[in-house]
Amino acid sequence: MKKKLLFVINTLSQAGAENALLEFLRKLDRQEYEVFLYVLTGQGEMIGRLPDHVKLLNPVFSKQSVLTGRGRWILMKTVMWSFVKNGKFFYKVSYTVRTFAGMLRKKRIQMDKLFWRVISDGAERFDISFDLAVAWIEGGAAYYVADHVNARRKIALIHIEYENAGYTSVADQDCFRKYTEIFTVSEETKKHFLNVYGEYAEKVRVFHNILDQNFIRMKGREKGGFSDGYQGFRILSVGRLVWQKGFDIAIEAMEILKRKNYEIRWYVLGEGDQKKALMKKIRKLRLEEDFLLLGQKENPYPYYVQADLYVHATRFEGKSIAIQEAQILGCAVVASDCNGNREQIEDGKDGLLCELTPFAVAEKIEALYLDEVKRKTLGKDAGKKSISCGTEMELFWELME
Repeated sequence: MKKKLLFVINTLSQAGAENALLEFLRKLDRQEYEVFLYVLTGQGEMIGRLPDHVKLLNPVFSKQSVLTGRGRWILMKTVMWSFVKNGKFFYKVSYTVRTFAGMLRKKRIQMDKLFWRVISDGAERFDISFDLAVAWIEGGAAYYVADHVNARRKIALIHIEYENAGYTSVADQDCFRKYTEIFTVSEETKKHFLNVYGEYAEKVRVFHNILDQNFIRMKGREKGGFSDGYQGFRILSVGRLVWQKGFDIAIEAMEILKRKNYEIRWYVLGEGDQKKALMKKIRKLRLEEDFLLLGQKENPYPYYVQADLYVHATRFEGKSIAIQEAQILGCAVVASDCNGNREQIEDGKDGLLCELTPFAVAEKIEALYLDEVKRKTLGKDAGKKSISCGTEMELFWELME
């Protein structure tokens, strides 16, 4: 008999963890495994890329990204319905109030973290016994697999720097106690997770992101990319428009470069709850023609290929798939010197690291703007990096045994 595998993820929007999941699912042997997927929010524009051998358990699914205005409205309805579905209404309200109060004390309100427990408790239940259930991402997926899935073994994946991401052991309600294994996407991510959950050290291992380099290069050669006819120096950044990604600092760095009259234009691919605030800042600094928010793109890879420089100036990271994609496509990369980025870039060899200040970011960009030879050398060396997933797949087969 085929072994039954369940994968649970929060959304299927265009983002790093979601891309890594779809790539992993493509590698599973359909002759040996019966593979199921449950998307906690029941929405995401990447559903069309789901391999045909994977059975989607969601009875209803929306192709709207949770990062768009329409998608956020659909998500809001999901949250409201989750308060009453499966009962325990007053418990859910009480939990939400306590979690919100904790965020207020820390002076950091994160709405995306506030309702994951409610969505998990209000999600569908399935009368299926699985051989393995995988929470592909932290938050709602981790809560759901821990509390509401019947499986012989359970695995949780951690993609972010847990200490700074806004999750707490109180909000998690010790869900990781119920997991057989806990995987982190990098050594840095593992270290920061164990700073919060040191008691689980013996069951935490590293499981790197799985990317298909040939597929990414093929998609990079497709039609698309920039369409504005600009002939100057192009900077690209890819990521959700959220506080973590530091686009407020990037805008200020662009303003510094603009004052020097450099022929530079900065493009950002992504959506998020900070979009209005970022647009306001762009207008305030009169950068409407210089710092462009292009929204989400179904195929972002031609933009990487056509850009002169990729910049990833984030406040913290787990392990950035966007950086990996940029390196695969031969981009010179400037990144902030934070934990996840530091593990991916050898400073001066295949990219440049800098402090996360507008002046430091602008200085590194300026250096590569003025030195084309250095920029191309960094991009060439980045493109030579090999991303192998053999060890990760062997680890997964080992667990299935």
